[in-house]
Amino acid sequence: MAQYESFERIYQRACKRKGGAAAVDALLPPVSTSEELAATADDRYLSLMTKRVFQAGFAWRVIEQKWPGFEAAFRGFDPEHCAALDGPGLEALAADARIVRNRQKIGSVPRNARFMLDIAETHGSFAQWIADWPTDDIVGLWRELSRRGSRLGGMSACIFLRMAGKDSFQPTGDVVALLIANNIVTKAPTSRAELAACQAAFNDWAEQASRPLSHVSRICALSVGDNWMRADEPPPPFLLDPE
Repeated sequence: MAQYESFERIYQRACKRKGGAAAVDALLPPVSTSEELAATADDRYLSLMTKRVFQAGFAWRVIEQKWPGFEAAFRGFDPEHCAALDGPGLEALAADARIVRNRQKIGSVPRNARFMLDIAETHGSFAQWIADWPTDDIVGLWRELSRRGSRLGGMSACIFLRMAGKDSFQPTGDVVALLIANNIVTKAPTSRAELAACQAAFNDWAEQASRPLSHVSRICALSVGDNWMRADEPPPPFLLDPE
């Protein structure tokens, strides 16, 4: 029996903080079906992947404003075209005022395009690979994206998946605070063991709630809020009370 609070308790706290169930439900992210994910063209996945790479450490609003220029500069993110970008092509992009001219991030595009093409060779399409990956091991998909892709480590893999509509929890600061309070982890998860513990808890909560991981994750964050607790503090008393 899991030694952490029930999802119902988390949900009721989120409703209390945010003004009711309708208010909470309005804040939940969209989640695509497997059919919708598989039907999405691979160029759209490369576009979203690139957007996430450029958003990291940069003002998201600026990237959004310039995104039409990115689409034009990278020719709609066609994977074959992007995979073939070489020295002169990359140099031209590094001088292209339509995009953010960060050479390292520009260089990630052909590497990620080649990664996507490699996946497509064995799975039919990158989209199908994403669609088929089981959500009860979503941390395994994060690991593959980080290992085989470029600049998709840290939070970037799970943020990219959330942008694409793939069901995935996110270990944001608020979510990590809740996980720490429930003695699931002692810090932001990075190791395989820590991520596996988080996955197990979210799988349990998702089963209790009959909700996707993305919704469970967001509700967990809404149940906590800014400065709810510091990592070096003991769990709040309400988490230690018996059900």
